[in-house]
Amino acid sequence: MQKQRSLLALIVVLLIAAITVIFTIPIPLGLDLRGGSQITILVKPTAEIKQITERELNGVKSVVEGRVNGLGVSEPVIQTVGTDKILVQLPGVNDPEQAERVLGGTAQLEFRKQKQGTETQLLAFQASRLELQAKQAELKKSNDKAAVNKNLEDLQKNNQAIAELFESTNPPLDGQHLEDAYGEPTQGSSNWNVAIRFDQKGGELFAELTKNLAGTGRSIGIFLDNELISAPNVGIEFASTGITGGSAVITGRFTAQQANDLGVQLRGGALPVPVEIAEIRTVGATLGKDSINSSIYAGLGGLILVLIFMVVYYRLPGLIADISLIIYAILTWASFALLGITLTLPGIAGFILSIGMAVDANVLIFERTREELQAGKSLYRSVESGFYRAFSSILDGNLTTVIACAALFWLGAGLVKGFALTLALGVAVSMFSAITCSRTFMFLAISIPSLRKPELFCPNLAGTSASNKTEVAQ
Repeated sequence: MQKQRSLLALIVVLLIAAITVIFTIPIPLGLDLRGGSQITILVKPTAEIKQITERELNGVKSVVEGRVNGLGVSEPVIQTVGTDKILVQLPGVNDPEQAERVLGGTAQLEFRKQKQGTETQLLAFQASRLELQAKQAELKKSNDKAAVNKNLEDLQKNNQAIAELFESTNPPLDGQHLEDAYGEPTQGSSNWNVAIRFDQKGGELFAELTKNLAGTGRSIGIFLDNELISAPNVGIEFASTGITGGSAVITGRFTAQQANDLGVQLRGGALPVPVEIAEIRTVGATLGKDSINSSIYAGLGGLILVLIFMVVYYRLPGLIADISLIIYAILTWASFALLGITLTLPGIAGFILSIGMAVDANVLIFERTREELQAGKSLYRSVESGFYRAFSSILDGNLTTVIACAALFWLGAGLVKGFALTLALGVAVSMFSAITCSRTFMFLAISIPSLRKPELFCPNLAGTSASNKTEVAQ
């Protein structure tokens, strides 16, 4: 009896902790419930890479994963589709244009040195670019597509002319030498910069580059995707050693969003091949809300029917199973919140299915207990034997389910993984509720004299002699 009381205390503590977790830690919702953005990225071949293979596709996927992680999206889904597409699902992202900029940009960074005798040309081209950019903003408001395209061509020619005023270092100082990049605000201004940190080799190249340009009046050209975004000068005080320490700042009058997005792109690395955003879809919150409500109604309806059936058919053991089932549902839901599992519609289906698995374990136990009672054993021995004899069947059934869940999680993708994870976790918790909770409550029930009645456990003891019934009641 002392053991049963200790287990009861453990169950109460776990139940209180689970309820606390449920009310303090919200469960993140997936794209189908929460809404968000779905982006299809098309991977394109180049002159050097004429055919997209699995290697290029996985390379792009790896870079995209790094950029999505930088966006801070909870539980994104990133998977390859066919031979040249990548599907990205971003739950809770309501600005698909930002996601398109971050995921679709190639973000090839390079530090170049300005050629000698081009100082005047650079100033002229930069002034011209500012005029073209201002004109482009005005033309977009007028919706004059022909004028916008013409001005855009002029901008591209201007960028190309500026790029020809710079030359790469030997070896090139590019994004492969970056260790970190992040946006930071400038003091006394609303503008933001992008701070970067090189690895050891990159730090050495940067020190050499700044040493050669210090005090010459020529600039360091910071190019992103072959477009000049900043051209800082190096002071004469760095002529002897250059700028050491492996750190630098990209200035370019960035907004906070632009600086952070650029930092994400640079940290994620450059895409190995060009990509194109083939499709952007936005999943509305209304669809998610309707799905949640329908799933809740279905789950509650099924749970109530199961609870009623258990009480009607199994009497007192059925009532005990219902209590264990409610505890199971609370513990499982708390586990979802505690482990940060993102809930999707298939995940809810897995949770509801695991409720059936939990009931199935109780059915096996109670049927075994009835068999023992009909065989003439005492109530205590029947309950004990019922749990003992049913355990192997419960273990085998749950183990095979977990193996199937592991296969689905390992080989599946996206929503299939969510289904497998919630089902496996539910099966694990159902073992605890069926074996520990139901067992504890059953033995506590038979310790109460008013509940030690065979008809409360097995109402149909047909064929049992009066002497056996007396023994059973003892």
